[in-house]
Amino acid sequence: MKDKRLISITLSLLFIFTFFAFSDPSQSQETFSEVSKENIIPVSFVALVVSPAEDRDKAFKYISENWEPTFPIMMVEAIYLNTDPTFTPKLIELLEKKTGQSYGYELDKWYEWIWNRPEMAHAQYPEFKSLLYGLIDPKFKAYFESDKTAKIRLDEVRWGGVRQDGIPPLRSPKMIDAKQAKYLADDDIVFGLEVNGDARAYPKRIMAWHEMFVDTVGGKNVAGVYCTLCGSMILYDTEHNGVNHEIGTSGFLYRSNKLMYDKDTQSLWNTLWGKPVIGELSNKNIELERMSIVTTTWGEWRKRHPETKVLSLDTGHKRDYSEGAAYRQYFATDELMFNVPKLDKRLKNKDEVLGLLFSQSPNKPLAISVDYLSKNPVFHSQIGDLDFVVLTDKSGASRVYETKGLKFKDWDQQNNVTDVNGKKWVLTESRLESSDGKELYRLPAHRAFWFGWYGAYSNTELIL
Repeated sequence: MKDKRLISITLSLLFIFTFFAFSDPSQSQETFSEVSKENIIPVSFVALVVSPAEDRDKAFKYISENWEPTFPIMMVEAIYLNTDPTFTPKLIELLEKKTGQSYGYELDKWYEWIWNRPEMAHAQYPEFKSLLYGLIDPKFKAYFESDKTAKIRLDEVRWGGVRQDGIPPLRSPKMIDAKQAKYLADDDIVFGLEVNGDARAYPKRIMAWHEMFVDTVGGKNVAGVYCTLCGSMILYDTEHNGVNHEIGTSGFLYRSNKLMYDKDTQSLWNTLWGKPVIGELSNKNIELERMSIVTTTWGEWRKRHPETKVLSLDTGHKRDYSEGAAYRQYFATDELMFNVPKLDKRLKNKDEVLGLLFSQSPNKPLAISVDYLSKNPVFHSQIGDLDFVVLTDKSGASRVYETKGLKFKDWDQQNNVTDVNGKKWVLTESRLESSDGKELYRLPAHRAFWFGWYGAYSNTELIL
């Protein structure tokens, strides 16, 4: 999501900003003081980034003389967006002098220092964020208006380098029959789902460029939200209490995980939680229902679902949709593009886990190493009172089913599962069906990079 070219282009346009009296040299100090009573702090920090040199220096002088313990995060964000290499050293020097820290130009270390202290944000920090990022995209202003509420730390919300929907979601995308998908190889990765008998495949090679699809599948309004940075594809039913929430990509991140927005209120939503966390909807107790989705190969999915529909390359956008083209360098290392407050070293950052969080036990998240599951294709466990089995096939695709205490001993990694009593069960995307008509239903689960899952659920249990 980081695009320095966009930053440079945007900032070259921001000099039209005249909100602050700094921009008029004829203004007296008395006028400056009068204007500053309501807006001095947020506008001063914005002026460090967007104002001509003379006015910028006045803002710098005011900040220096009136420093508060709540200022560091605004200074770090100003430094991050500043493109004048002759001015940056002054900002760094002031930040180090006032905080007693010596991280220099290593902004990630400044962020981590701030995030690992008790939250200390100025009362007008939301206004600062609204003013600054609203100049990059006017739609950003609504995200952070000071009268909005927040369920997460606002200082952990970072701009990813694009405007709203700058990574364009695929809305009601063109789908084609499996036999028409000549562009896909059998070992290409796809995200597979089936809703009310409607089977669909969404290739990772396409989704990495769009990070979200919004569609009606099997009569349900759904969104598949793919965060490339944290390796998670989650399927949500976007209708809640009779309201369909039209979501998109906000352009911002929380703990390296994309934040969504909804069109009606411009509230920001946590992708991994399925909840609005900043804005008008954040106090409405809304949580989107997770639905089942599987990460598998095209060959395996097509074999199971020959009638499946799959994304067409005709998306309306020009991209290099070849396998691995998007985020190639990011996926090739264990390094993060955007840092997070804490890491857990029990696994490497980008080791994949299967994440489980059930509504019956919302405070008991579970992560299971994908490598562990590949070695244990029939794995039983329990969260709260809910017994379940994870069945993993040769492609590495894992599906989770409620067991109600029943144990399974074997499956052919295709469609046939055998329980400890010798009874045969047939695996489908929605359930396990026994020979005598009993059914055990599928439970939602999805893959994620370990660091991303842990960032959202630091209280998670881990099986590895």
